[in-house]
Amino acid sequence: MKLRLGLSAFLLIAGVVPGTGPAAASTTADEVAVSPPVMGWASWNTFAAKIDYNTIKAQADALVSSGMKDAGYNHVNIDEGWWQGTRDSAGNITVDTAEWPGGMPAIADYLHSKGLKAGIYTDAGRDGCGYYYPTGRPAAPGSGSEGHYLQDMLQFQRWGFDFVKVDWCGGDVEGLDPQSTYRAISDANKAATAQTGRTLTLSICNWGKKNPWNWGAGTGAMWRTSTDIIYYGQSATLGQVLTNFDQAQHPVSQHTGYVNDPDMLTVGMPGLTDAQARTEMSLWSVSGAPLLAGNNLATMSAATKAILTNREVIAVDQDPRGLQGVKVAEDAAGLQVYAKVLSGSGKRAVVLLNRTPAAATMNVRWADLGLTPAAATVRNVWGASNAGSFATGYSVTVPANDSVLLTVQGTDAASASYPATGSRFTGITAPATGLAVATFFYTATATQPATLAVNGQQPTAVAFPATGGTPKTVSAVVSLGKGNANTLTFSGTPPQLSGVSILPLPGTHGVQVVGAQSGRCVDVNDNGIANGIQAQLWDCAAGPNQTWVPARGQLVVNGTKCLDAYNSGTANGTAVVVWDCNGQRNQQWTLNANGTITNAVSGLCLDASGAATANGTKIILWACGGGANQQWTRR
Repeated sequence: MKLRLGLSAFLLIAGVVPGTGPAAASTTADEVAVSPPVMGWASWNTFAAKIDYNTIKAQADALVSSGMKDAGYNHVNIDEGWWQGTRDSAGNITVDTAEWPGGMPAIADYLHSKGLKAGIYTDAGRDGCGYYYPTGRPAAPGSGSEGHYLQDMLQFQRWGFDFVKVDWCGGDVEGLDPQSTYRAISDANKAATAQTGRTLTLSICNWGKKNPWNWGAGTGAMWRTSTDIIYYGQSATLGQVLTNFDQAQHPVSQHTGYVNDPDMLTVGMPGLTDAQARTEMSLWSVSGAPLLAGNNLATMSAATKAILTNREVIAVDQDPRGLQGVKVAEDAAGLQVYAKVLSGSGKRAVVLLNRTPAAATMNVRWADLGLTPAAATVRNVWGASNAGSFATGYSVTVPANDSVLLTVQGTDAASASYPATGSRFTGITAPATGLAVATFFYTATATQPATLAVNGQQPTAVAFPATGGTPKTVSAVVSLGKGNANTLTFSGTPPQLSGVSILPLPGTHGVQVVGAQSGRCVDVNDNGIANGIQAQLWDCAAGPNQTWVPARGQLVVNGTKCLDAYNSGTANGTAVVVWDCNGQRNQQWTLNANGTITNAVSGLCLDASGAATANGTKIILWACGGGANQQWTRR
C-alpha cells in the first residue's frame, strides 16, 4: 500500500523546529497550497463523437455566460471524435478543416481568448475508442498514439493545448501493460515540454486497470479508478455514482496535486434528481475529485447551474491542502460518514451519506474526525445555514438515499511531533492501526520531487513545491500500525526536511490480523479492490490493504470491502476473498478468545493454506484443528 502526500494547510505542530526536536508552534501561513483538482467541462457525455469547432465554441461560450467560469470551471476538454486517425506523410495528425476551421490551434486559441484552458484526447493504443466503440461516427482506425507518443505530445503542445486525456481502449485490446505504457507517455510528455516550454496536464484514463492508485502519482496528475458512470445515451443512476465513488477511495494515494478520478460528473444529465445531483457533488468534493461537468451547458436548468456553481461546495473540493476525505464511521449498515481534513486548524468537511431506503438520524463524532470534544461550530453547506455550536458531535436526520454536507470548525486533537533524521522519520507512534494526517516541515528553493515509503508499503512520488527559502508545510494521509515502530522514508531528491506532525483520525482505526505461525498479516494483494481477490499472507506494513475494521461482525477493508467466504462455501479449502459488503452470513466472523476466527456459515476456521508461511500464502477455510496456522492476533 502506499502513502501519499498532499499539500497542507498548516497544522499546529506540537512542534519541531528545523532539525532539532520539539519546538515552536506554527500558523496556517506556513502551508503550501497544492495544485487543485481540475475543474471544467468535457464533451463526451452529451455529444459523444459528434463534435466540431462550433459545438465546442458554443459550450465554451455557455461556460462563461452561465457563471461557471467565474465559479472556477476553467477547462474545456475535447473528447473522442475530434480526429479520425489520419496522419500526413511525416506521421503528424491531420484533421478535417471543414469541421475544425484553422485546425486544432484555432479552437485552442479561441478557448484561450475566453480565459479558458484547452483539453484534447487520444488513446494509448494504435486504435482508439472510436474504432472499437464508434459512437456518432464510423469506426476510426489509427486514432491512437501508440508509436507516436513523443510526436503527438509535441503536436498537442505546439497547437496550444493545456490538458490531454489518454484513454485505454486500444491499450486494453492489445494487452499493453498500463503502468509501463502510461509511464512511457508521461516521459514523452515531459520530453515534449522540454522542447516547447509548455505544460500539458496528463489525465490517465485506464478505468482502474492494474490499480493506477499505486503508480499514478508522478506519472499523471489524475487517474481514473473505475469505468464510466454512464455510457453515451444512458441515464445516470445514483447507484452507479456511488459505485464510482466507492472505487475512488484511496486516500493515501492523493497528495501534492495528484488525485483519484471517479469520472466526469453526471449532474444535469438525464436520470438524476436534483437531490441526487447534490449528493454526487458532495461526494466528489469531499473526495477532492476533478469536477468536470458533462451536461449541455447551453440548455441546463437553473437548478443544475446552482448545483454546479455552489461556491461553498467547490471550496471543499478545491481546498488547498489537497487531501482526500475518508470514511470515519458506519454505525449501521449504509449509514456512512466521510470526513476531509481541510486547510487551516481544526476544520473539516463532512458528508453524512444515507444509502438505505429509510430516513435516519445520523451522527458525526468529533473524536472520529481527529478533533477534541470541545464545542465546534457546524454549517449546513447546501442549506447555506449555520446549525450552531455543539460539544462532542452533531446529529441530523438524513432522508433515504440522500446526504448532508457539513463543514465543522473545531479544535484539532493533540498531535505528536518528530524530528527528521536526514530524509527519514522513525519511531512514529500510533494509538491504533489506521489513518493519520502527516504534516511535513521542509524548505525548498525549487520544486523537488521525492518518493515516500511508509513501513514498506507501496511507495509514492511526491512533489514538494518551492518555499521561497523559508520553512513551509505539506500534508499527506498516511496509514500507520499500532505502536511506535512506524517509519516514513523519502528517497530520490527530497527537500530539506525538518520535522513531521502526526494527527490520528480515530474513525478509521482497525486492526492488522497477524498469523501466529508466520508473523505475517492478512493482506489484499496489490491494494486491489476487485471482488473476488483472495486474501493472502504478506509482511505486515499496516497499509490500508491490511487494516481490517471490525463492524457488525464483519471485517471491512478499504471502506466498502468485506472478508468473505467465497460463494458461502462450507467445504475445506473454500477461498477467503474480499467482496462488496452485503451483510450476508458468509461475511460474518467470530473472533474467538483462543485466537481462531470462524465463519458464521460454515463454522470453519480462517487458515493459512498448507500451514505455509511465505508471502503470498492464500487464506482459506478449514476445519478447526488448533494449529498455529489457524491462530491469529489482532494489533
